[in-house]
Amino acid sequence: MSIAKILVVEDDAELQEALVDILSVNEFEVIAVSSAEEALVALDDEIGMVFSDIRMDGMDGYKLMTRIRAIKPYLPIVLMTAYGTVEQAVDAMKLGSVDYIVKPFEASVLVEKAKIYFNRDASREDDFVVADPVSQQIKTMAKRVAESETSILISGESGTGKEVLARYIHNQSHRAQQPFVAINCAAIPEGMLEAILFGHEKGAFTGAAKAMPGKFEQAQQGTIFLDEIGEMKPDLQAKLLRVLQEKEVERIGGTKTIQLDVRVLSASNVDMKKAIQQSEFREDLFYRLNVFPIHLPPLRDRPRDIAAIAERLLHRHCGSKRVEPMISAPAMKRLIEYTWPGNIRELDNVIQRALVMMSGDTIRENDILLDHECLSVLGGGKKEEPVTNAKVGVIKPQETSIQEDNFKPTEYPLDLKARETQLILETLKLNGGHRQKTAETLNISPRTLRYKLAKLKEQGVAVP
Repeated sequence: MSIAKILVVEDDAELQEALVDILSVNEFEVIAVSSAEEALVALDDEIGMVFSDIRMDGMDGYKLMTRIRAIKPYLPIVLMTAYGTVEQAVDAMKLGSVDYIVKPFEASVLVEKAKIYFNRDASREDDFVVADPVSQQIKTMAKRVAESETSILISGESGTGKEVLARYIHNQSHRAQQPFVAINCAAIPEGMLEAILFGHEKGAFTGAAKAMPGKFEQAQQGTIFLDEIGEMKPDLQAKLLRVLQEKEVERIGGTKTIQLDVRVLSASNVDMKKAIQQSEFREDLFYRLNVFPIHLPPLRDRPRDIAAIAERLLHRHCGSKRVEPMISAPAMKRLIEYTWPGNIRELDNVIQRALVMMSGDTIRENDILLDHECLSVLGGGKKEEPVTNAKVGVIKPQETSIQEDNFKPTEYPLDLKARETQLILETLKLNGGHRQKTAETLNISPRTLRYKLAKLKEQGVAVP
């Protein structure tokens, strides 16, 4: 049975073809590229594992691994080389690979590595970083509930770390050595979501050239994480409810019932009770998912986490290829006093920006460029000050609505994709973050808008 996709990065055309054939014969779905640069383009949420050559023209396997670890720290990476030494093996493991194989190797070795590591969590550290009393309490509660089989619904604003918390729960459970399969329900086109969740047989619909298992099958004996569950359409909600109740799934176009042993975690940034009242979400499905609710507060409500998360992000982006800089006290004060409307995703952007802007071994206050400052600062304008509560030192949220009369769009960049992103974000601000009005203004469907916003969030863009 195929389980999502393996990314093979190999610049030798004959060997690449052999690797694809071996994995395909063993029912793995494979994507093959010939360079590290192509690998970064091909890297998406469907990739469950990477086999990469070390010695390649341009970016080598070590650099590729560092880049992937920064983007997707959970993705298992196995390096391949014809120049294997004990020292290289040790270096590879230190940098973050889960394993290392030396060419030439038997086909059985490749298949064995794929079966061992595919869809496993390869992170070497606990990424659910907490320092604030509020989040410490959440972590303690999450660890306790992880030991059960209870379904959990995680609520919170976009970018607060809901998937990181879900992975932490999985890693603390008895299913930790089994797959963790995450899917963003808002990022998948409406017509494809059912097939991706439940799988399909060959010929079930136009374009179904071969049978494919769904995400529930991929998560057998492990955990499935349904992110943005509140965006799922009511007709598909009914089918999901039946799968959860019966603990079995039937592929589209199939007649065979597949028994499931899967723990279900879900998350949403919408008000689920309000969605139920507006008949946008089934109440019976909500209670099936919401057996144990956990609310993850926005970053502005747990300010003590900011320093700890910033340090973790620095460690991740520097790796072993760069000396990890210190953050000066004024720079840290600036981070802590900001309201972080984009939460951890925005903080990640700011840290990466600071690593580019800094000189020496310390990140200083003027290296901290917040999202709303970038255009003005890089263009020579004046920085805006973050909104804070000076009396008690508690951060207050910034106003999210912008009056139309005072709204002045910035100049569009030349790149077409960047222009689209800028237009979407400006229209969102113009409409005070209202998705329906924004879709109408842009003359696109609400579903298309949700899909584009989900993609922007995955790229770390702070969405109003």
